[in-house]
Amino acid sequence: MKICYSNKLNKIILIGVLIAALVVTSGCTDKSASNKNPEVSAPEEASGVVDADKAVESGKITLTDGFDREVIIPENVERVVCSGAGCLRYLVYLQAQDYVVGVDSIEKEKSEIDGRPYALANPQLKDYPLIGEFRGKDDPEKIIAISPQVILKTSANGQPTATNTADADSLQDKTGIPVVMLPYGSLKNEEQKAEMYGSLRIMGEAVGKQERAEEVISYIEATMQDLENRTADIPESERKTVYVGGVSSAGAHGIISTEPAYPPFLWVNAKNVAAGMGADHADIAKEALVDWDPDYIFIDIGTLQLGKEGAIGELKNDTSLTGLSAVKNKKVYGVIPYNYYSTNYESVLANAYFVGKVLYPDRFEDIDPEAKANEIYTFFLGKPLYSDLNGQYDNLGFKPIPL
Repeated sequence: MKICYSNKLNKIILIGVLIAALVVTSGCTDKSASNKNPEVSAPEEASGVVDADKAVESGKITLTDGFDREVIIPENVERVVCSGAGCLRYLVYLQAQDYVVGVDSIEKEKSEIDGRPYALANPQLKDYPLIGEFRGKDDPEKIIAISPQVILKTSANGQPTATNTADADSLQDKTGIPVVMLPYGSLKNEEQKAEMYGSLRIMGEAVGKQERAEEVISYIEATMQDLENRTADIPESERKTVYVGGVSSAGAHGIISTEPAYPPFLWVNAKNVAAGMGADHADIAKEALVDWDPDYIFIDIGTLQLGKEGAIGELKNDTSLTGLSAVKNKKVYGVIPYNYYSTNYESVLANAYFVGKVLYPDRFEDIDPEAKANEIYTFFLGKPLYSDLNGQYDNLGFKPIPL
C-alpha cells in the first residue's frame, strides 16, 4: 500500500512539473512574439490617448488644442498652413513664418491698402500656394497637395464650440493631416485674454516656439501695465471723455462704427462714452454721439477706404455732427486701423500710447508715439512698420484730423 501510494504521489508530482513547464514555455513564447512586433503596445498607447508632451510613438507627441481636442502631431514640425482670420498673424508673432507652405486667398490679394502689418513685414507670403478662400474656407485637396505636417486653424468669433470642433474634425478627416483648432481671443476682457494667451501657447507648442510664446505674452502684459501705471491715479473727475469712430469690422465703416471696449481707452483710463454698448463691435445712432458729446474723438483711419462717405467726411459735412465739442475744439485725431482680418494687436498697443499722449501729455512726456509704434512693430514683426502702414492712409495716423 505504501509503495503504491508513493508511486501515485510521484506521478502527481511529475504531472505538476510538466504543467508548470508548459506554462513557463507559453509565457516565454508570448513575450518573444511581443518583442518581435514592437508596434504592439498598451491599449492606451494604441488609441493615441496619452498626456500632452509625452511621446505617443517615435517622433510624435499629443497636445490638447483650444477646444479640448487631443491631436497627435509630429514631434518636430517645420511645415504648416494657417487657416482662418488672424491665424497666420499669430504664427508671425512666434517668429515661425518660415514654416508656412501655403496661404489662404487674402494673403495673395494685391491691394493699394493692406492694414495687416504682419503681411507688410512678409511680402513673400503672396507667393505661396493657395490652400483655399479666406476666413477658413479651406480646400482639402489643395492642402493635401502641399503636404503640411500640421494645419493650424483659428475659429470664427462667436461660433459655438461644437461647430468649431466639428469643423476641425471634418478637415482632419478629409486631409488626413492633424488640425490644431484655436480661439483667437482678444484683449478686451480677462476671459478673452486667457483665450488669446492659451492659443499662443498651444501654437507655440505645436511649432516648437514655446519660449517665444511666453516672450510675446510677457511683452503684452508689461505694455498694458505700463499704460495703466501712467494713468491709474488720475481722479475720476479729471478723466477725459472719448469716442472712437470709423472702426473697421469686416471692411471700412463710418462714424457710427465703434468699439465699446476699445482697449486703448481702457488701458489709459479714459471714459469711453460708448462703454454701455457691450464688449463687441457696435453701430450707434448719430443722435447718441451728439448726446454724449465727448471731449475727444479718435477716428480709425481705415475709414478712408470709403472716401468722402467715411467718418472724416461725415464730421466735415453732416450738420448734425459739426456742432460736436471735439469738432469745434479741433480735438479729432487719427489712429491706426487695427481690425483687418481680425485684430492686429501690435497696432492696438501702438494706438494706446498715442491716445495716452493726446489725453494726458504730462503722463506720456517721455513717449514719442511714432518711435514707440516702431518699437512695438519691431518686437512683434521684426520691422519698424509705422511709416509703411500710415503711408497707406494719407499719413493721417497719430495727428489731428483737419476738418
